[in-house]
Amino acid sequence: MTTQRLPCHPPIHQRPRVGLVVVVALTLALGYGPWLYPLAEGRRQTAPTAKELIDEVLANAIRRQDALGLVAIAVDRQGVVYRGAFGTADTEDGALLRVDAIFRIASMTKPVTSLAAMQLVEQGAVNLDAPAATYLPELGRAQVLESFDADSGSYKLRPPSTPITVRQLLSHTAGFGYAFTSETLREFESVIGDGVVVGPLLFDPGTSWWYGTNIDWVGRLVETVSGQPLEAYFREHIFDPLQMPDTAFNVPEADWPRAVALSRRHADEGLTQDVRQNPPLVTSFNGGGGLWSTAPDYGRFLQMWLNGGVLDGTRVVSAETVRMMATNQVGALPAGAIASALPERSNDFTPTANGRGRFGLGFLINLDNQPGRRSAGSLAWAGLYNTYFWIDSDSGVAGAILSQVLPFADPQILNVFDAFEQAVYTLVSH
Repeated sequence: MTTQRLPCHPPIHQRPRVGLVVVVALTLALGYGPWLYPLAEGRRQTAPTAKELIDEVLANAIRRQDALGLVAIAVDRQGVVYRGAFGTADTEDGALLRVDAIFRIASMTKPVTSLAAMQLVEQGAVNLDAPAATYLPELGRAQVLESFDADSGSYKLRPPSTPITVRQLLSHTAGFGYAFTSETLREFESVIGDGVVVGPLLFDPGTSWWYGTNIDWVGRLVETVSGQPLEAYFREHIFDPLQMPDTAFNVPEADWPRAVALSRRHADEGLTQDVRQNPPLVTSFNGGGGLWSTAPDYGRFLQMWLNGGVLDGTRVVSAETVRMMATNQVGALPAGAIASALPERSNDFTPTANGRGRFGLGFLINLDNQPGRRSAGSLAWAGLYNTYFWIDSDSGVAGAILSQVLPFADPQILNVFDAFEQAVYTLVSH
């Protein structure tokens, strides 16, 4: 793939580095952190408005090349309170980024898939505490990886102590991991071959929390139970009712000019942007990732959550189900620190500080009030290409920031997200 090397502008303040600092940075983005980016150079004759403050946070991020393009949105229960686009979608053509620019949202697909599954639970078609193999028989073959020798390729499997349940899949406690979140799985897949063994599981279901392919399986469950391809189900039951026309697994050819090119961060903090190419047609859909979306579209998804499952008079899920999904489903199990096994895809990250985060059904739950920011009980998650969101039902505000940068948990973008969130709360408090 041809790439274009972009200059790295000198930082205007000391920036965090990757590694352990990224653990702190993602903690800030998903629910913690007291500090804010400096405003643009020079002094204003009058104090900036709250909306101007947000504009400056994002514009300065582009000037520093924290990202080449950013779109951000904040909503309350009534509608959009802020939206803005900064930078370019593709430096090769230099076109300014539009608010309706289309981004790969990767694991921000997971809450959509989780909602789809809970719609089926509401209908009585799925039982949360039934063995998942009831709906996906292949999960009955999943086994725990008891030992593995990467040099020889030898490994030992054993049956799990209890069957995997649907609830465990939705809360990331089933035992599945990703190659980028587990060195063991990374080596196992490279030696044994992905798909040879179902899983394997890293631990017995329900005994720990680990970020992995759990919601990928939920997507298959939705397809099996509903009898529809995942894209068709999403369109009929979520995207059309919520008026999200630009969210899909495939970007129409006519809309491809709105898609944002992918950038990659290097050790010197510079960015290299891939040449934008039309993606191949996707015919096999993944519940754990793969959607493209826009800030206005995902903002409507967030607004629906603030309104307890309804938007503009259209209900897609009951208020009771919304409350259940936002309730701790993992007990004392923390959403713990992840040491990246594939640094080109992700930095190390920790969803929350000091083990104070838990998981609901499809969402991270922040347990503590953050002064000037989100409330205790707020929800959050993110996508591999550095897209982030939060939902604060107590304060009645939610927001998202979209970029297209690898690896995940980029320190610069996490800082911008933190600053954006603080500025949004300043705006809505006025």
